[in-house]
Amino acid sequence: MSDYAEPRTERLKGRRIIITGAASGIGKSTAQLFAREGAAVGLLDRDKEKLQEAAEEIGGTAFPVDITDDEAVASAVAEAAAALSGIDGVVNAAGIMFRGHAVDVPAQDWRRVIDINLTGTYNVVRSCIPWLLQETSPTVVTIASAAGLLPNSPGYTAYAASKGGVIALTKALAAELAPTVRVNTVCPGMVDTAMADGHRGNVGNYALNRLADPIEIARAILFLSTPESSYITGSALATDGGRSFH
Repeated sequence: MSDYAEPRTERLKGRRIIITGAASGIGKSTAQLFAREGAAVGLLDRDKEKLQEAAEEIGGTAFPVDITDDEAVASAVAEAAAALSGIDGVVNAAGIMFRGHAVDVPAQDWRRVIDINLTGTYNVVRSCIPWLLQETSPTVVTIASAAGLLPNSPGYTAYAASKGGVIALTKALAAELAPTVRVNTVCPGMVDTAMADGHRGNVGNYALNRLADPIEIARAILFLSTPESSYITGSALATDGGRSFH
């Protein structure tokens, strides 16, 4: 299914939104969709070349950064806020997939997964909070995983822990930043992106019996970034094709 078939309804007209992981996958699809919906978009990713290409495609602005570096994140967010004249939305789509049984995963690999998926998300939101609090209806959407909701797949202990942490972080931030900022998380199952390469499991575990297209996840993120979800905060939206009925 093509993401370019999306209608232009300008649901995000006038909004200024930071999107991490925007050089590829869910982050890139979200940036494309948000730009079509009228948002001014600041794209963050550590892949400078692909990030610049993604930004040029949609008329966004690229801010290369490693989200595990808190000082670099603070600087990139400040640059983005200046370029966009503020920030009233954040989408945290940067992350990595990792597989390995607990007895086989060395501590440095554990820390890398936690640093990127959980601490990286924290770094970005923390740096954006001062700008978000200046706005009237700001939103934050994090990307967790069905593995964080239902961690029952052997060999994904570090990944599941990192994404379960994102769910808990989201709920804690929702409580802390209410009522000004709404904070929610989207929990995808396996998505048809490069990150799934080498990790594509049996889609028989999914009620819909297939992987997701990235645009399907982007649409859920869009919903949580618009007034259509104005009474939703602290939620973990399972967008996983029925992997984790809960």
